[in-house]
Amino acid sequence: MVLHVIRGVFLFALLAIAVSYVIAAPDAETEGVFAAVPREAIVLGVLGIGALTIGLDILISKKSLLAISGLFIGLLAGLVFAYVFAMVIDLVVEVSGFGLREAIVVDREIVGFQDAPALVAIKLLVGVLSCYFAISFVLQTKDDIRFIIPYVEFEKKIKGGRPIILDTSVIIDGRIADIAQTRIFDNPLIVPRFVLVELQQVADSQDRLKRNRGRRGLDIVNKLQGQKDVDLTIHDDGSSRGPVDQRLVALAEEMHAKIMTTDYNLNKVAQIRGVEVVNINDLTNSLKSVVLPGEALAVKIVKAGEEPGQGVGYLEDGTMVVIEGGRSRIGQTVNITITSSLQTSAGRMIFGKTEDAGRDSSRRNHNA
Repeated sequence: MVLHVIRGVFLFALLAIAVSYVIAAPDAETEGVFAAVPREAIVLGVLGIGALTIGLDILISKKSLLAISGLFIGLLAGLVFAYVFAMVIDLVVEVSGFGLREAIVVDREIVGFQDAPALVAIKLLVGVLSCYFAISFVLQTKDDIRFIIPYVEFEKKIKGGRPIILDTSVIIDGRIADIAQTRIFDNPLIVPRFVLVELQQVADSQDRLKRNRGRRGLDIVNKLQGQKDVDLTIHDDGSSRGPVDQRLVALAEEMHAKIMTTDYNLNKVAQIRGVEVVNINDLTNSLKSVVLPGEALAVKIVKAGEEPGQGVGYLEDGTMVVIEGGRSRIGQTVNITITSSLQTSAGRMIFGKTEDAGRDSSRRNHNA
């Protein structure tokens, strides 16, 4: 909104300049190159220049303050070198007498000397070359000379921690909304525009399961936007087309951000590229309750296990419990003793046995 107001003020200022010029030159006898130009054409021409400027500004949507500062410093250094080289060229011409200066004659008397066209062309050429090489040098070595020239990095100072970029899988997963609601995040959350496009494509899929997953992801984004304590930003990425995972990693490198995902392959690719990844599965697993061998739990057995005599139940946090001797107690809540636990990237699995299984095992050992 503010940018639109600035553009409007810019056009109004150009119009005021054109009108003031027309008022200051009311007749056709105005001196200068614009004397024969109609007044309406002058006003329309100035407005056209303003519209063209705004159009170029809108067309070049992605701008880099670092690149602009490097361009400015390179141009400034190039002009300084060009001035120094011009003085050297003048000195060489005066000493050597190459005939690159022309005498200024007034009333058959030499009143001074001026540069010959060839010398002017040489100085212009040297100036253009100096500016080009200075700008190219600064832009290509900005990381190496950062300690010399204080245009540093112009990084955006972000309140809190580094931003976290959400990928498609973690949005569809949905747990991010519940985690964010606990106010655990002080980091800004970023959803790239191309991730929203991918969610829209999944939501428009002919497959019912994919369609429901895509719609769930869009609902999660809306839910995050509605949470007052969550700093969520939709980022318009201007990079070229390509796989979503590659664009996510490239955006994270550009913004010095982390990526939150449940995608194992994206996790590995990002780590290879040196991008920090937050795997929401590891996060949720680390919050689950820790049980030790020998502890007693009450678990409801809901189905049979893969091995003979095994039953399977679940804790309140979703942790799977494999129960020895629990197949015959399906549908019942039994007291078990923990024997061991296994932690994997897919989750935690707990192994235990019922009291009856423990007594049967003791009898077999005693009889043996």
